[in-house]
Amino acid sequence: MNARILLKKIFFPLIVILILFSFSSADAHAANKQAHYTITTDTTYPPFELQNKNGKYVGIDIEILNAIAKKENFTYKLVPMSFNSGAQAVLSGQFDGIMAGMAITPERRKVYDFGTPYYKTGVIVAVAKNSKIKSLADLKGKKVALKTGTGAAAYALSIKKKYGFKVTYFNDSNTMYNDVAIGNTVATFEDDPVMKYAIKNGTKLKIITKPANSGYYGFGVKKGQNKELIRRFNSGFAKIKADGTYNKIVKKYLGASQSEFSGSAKTNNSIWGLVKQNKDQFLSGLLKTIQLTILGIIFATILGVILGLLAIVPNKLCQAISGIIVYIFRGLPLLVLAFFIYIGIPSLTGHKLPAMFAGLLTLTLNEGAYIAAFVAGGLKAVDNGQMEAARSLGLSYWQAMRRIVMPQGFRIIVPSFINQFIITLKDTSILSAIGIIELTQTGTVIISRNMQGFRIWFIVAIMYLVMITFLTFFANWVNKKLKH
Repeated sequence: MNARILLKKIFFPLIVILILFSFSSADAHAANKQAHYTITTDTTYPPFELQNKNGKYVGIDIEILNAIAKKENFTYKLVPMSFNSGAQAVLSGQFDGIMAGMAITPERRKVYDFGTPYYKTGVIVAVAKNSKIKSLADLKGKKVALKTGTGAAAYALSIKKKYGFKVTYFNDSNTMYNDVAIGNTVATFEDDPVMKYAIKNGTKLKIITKPANSGYYGFGVKKGQNKELIRRFNSGFAKIKADGTYNKIVKKYLGASQSEFSGSAKTNNSIWGLVKQNKDQFLSGLLKTIQLTILGIIFATILGVILGLLAIVPNKLCQAISGIIVYIFRGLPLLVLAFFIYIGIPSLTGHKLPAMFAGLLTLTLNEGAYIAAFVAGGLKAVDNGQMEAARSLGLSYWQAMRRIVMPQGFRIIVPSFINQFIITLKDTSILSAIGIIELTQTGTVIISRNMQGFRIWFIVAIMYLVMITFLTFFANWVNKKLKH
């Protein structure tokens, strides 16, 4: 069997199977056929975007979008993800628009078309409650926290040199707030209404400046695209302003207490209460993590075995193909690979990719490259005499590999394979960056509404430890069986 036949009979069917599995999943693109538009939003930006205690996404932006859709008679699919990832995905063509508290700036106008500005805001600076910092001048030489890709971050960078502070970045608001509260950074720049809402509902920060760099939030689409969607948004927004719906939505959320969306203080101060209240969200995130892990390791194993075999066959072309693929996908960080597949490829091809497909392909390529390395190592560890003896008995190279070498080599690599299974389980958390709501992202979303970081991460950690413990026991059981 030469390299071309091996690729034709095994590698291409693998890609077909991967596509079929991804399109049959809950996140499959086929599920979007009835939606006129696909719109992304932030997952952790209360009171504009947040998830309530029932797992439903709500907030000023969400309700404005719902009201406009009803007025203009269109439907849409909402895809929550981190702000920076969502903003990039719109430019790559993955989404039709973004409604995520996006400040309208001159830089963004170059690449986005915005609908009618719908909320005026300004940037403030907040510090820990017990901080001695009283003004921007006190930030000199100190580190401040910024949320990646936001207007507040852009404003901070514009005055960074003047006030001499350093910056560090976060992808979600809650983590950024907590970093300041515990003293890792001394301050954060944030939009005025967002910070006031967070402080009102338990965030241990205080505002030390008046709103600056006042501007507006806008609904954005890729420049020159989706003109009909912008027209519908503008028309619908004018209608909800005229009939009072807009004012009711804003008043509802700016005047709301945290308990209206996250539950009572009694519930949030109890780990068991948090588990009961958020059980559906935790279960959904857990199942998504398990699904990604199992499918990812299956496809990665198939790819890894193919590449591992190519690495040891007495053919320089096969060895070169395997070596190049393994080198590339072992060398790329998983997050970079995920962004390249989900955002970069659509930018080049003009075709959207379902998040589940992009996530599985990311895991397949990355984990498959590592599996290939220890598959090749395990097969090479089998004594050369085994192959020579098989060939002397009249077996062909591939017959000897299949019947003699591979059974012995696979016994050697089983412990490494089980360890890779555990690594794949943990690597699924990185896929939250492209909008897959697995277990880690589920925790982030829940924390954004109830600010119970320690308790929620404790619950998530226990869930991961239970899964890893199960896999560890399974690995030990397999090792014992192989020794007998």
